[in-house]
This record gives sequence, C-alpha cells and structure tokens, in this order.
Amino acid sequence: MAEEVKSLDELNAVVEGTGEAPAIEETINREPVRDELGRAYATGKRKDAVARVWIKPGSGKVTVNGREMNKYFARPVLQMILAQPFTVAGVEGEFDVMATVSGGGLSGQAGAVKHGISKALQLYEPSLRPALKAAGFLTRDSRVVERKKYGRRKARRSFQFSKR
Repeated sequence: MAEEVKSLDELNAVVEGTGEAPAIEETINREPVRDELGRAYATGKRKDAVARVWIKPGSGKVTVNGREMNKYFARPVLQMILAQPFTVAGVEGEFDVMATVSGGGLSGQAGAVKHGISKALQLYEPSLRPALKAAGFLTRDSRVVERKKYGRRKARRSFQFSKR
C-alpha cells in the first residue's frame, strides 16, 4: 500500500503538489466472489430499473423474472443489449443467468440487467474485468429523467404562448 510520510515538510510538499507522492501499487489481485452454490451475484441499475442478477456456469440460458429472455424482452435490440457483456468478454453460451428486475420500462430494465450481468461476470472471473471496463459496462449510466418544473408543461417545454 502507500508509504508513510515521515516529516511535516514531506506532507506539505505532497499536499502542495511539489513533492513526490508515495507510490501506490496499481496491480490489485482480485479473488473470485461466489456463493456456496457457485454463483456470482450483482445488482445492476439503469434509469429507474433495478436488477438482481445471479450467474453460474451453464449453457447460456437467460431467465428474467421467471420467463425466458426472448419472451420477456421481445424486441431484438433489447436481447442484443443483454448479450453484449458475454460477447465483449468472449464467454457466449458459458453462463446461465437468473435475473429479477423491477421499476422503469423495458429499455431501462434491459440496461439494468446488462449492468448486473457485467458486474457479476467480473466478480465470478476477475480476469474479464479489463475487457468489461474498457467497454464501459461496469459504469452505472447515471442519466435519469429530468423532473417537471412548476409553470411549465414538461421539464423544459413551456405552455403555448398566445400573443393575443
């Protein structure tokens, strides 16, 4: 970890940015995080949707809220979003996914499950982390709907103006 600062002058130099900061090790050895059933668990979020995701080695079967993925997410675009983490990590068809998702609409729910799958994959197999992080799948997309303001029709849209 970080080295200890030995004197007040050294501390001031580090705080002012003129001195050399103690070197911090960049390589962190991560251990796989799995439960007693051999599954990895993660929570994914997007817009107002929250997904709880469990992954385990299997044949690539994806279940969302007790239904098959192609039944729950009927649009091919949403199915493609769910498949992205596996494609980027290069592990298509190697993991079974069981997800429960609530809140938001279908698009937000698909994004939440994708986020949860990505986090669970990197917990199950830490060597997949660099590929998932480079693709931006481990970062929570913080964009949410802007609130409606008083005196306006929507968040930014004003009521129709009539000059006469």
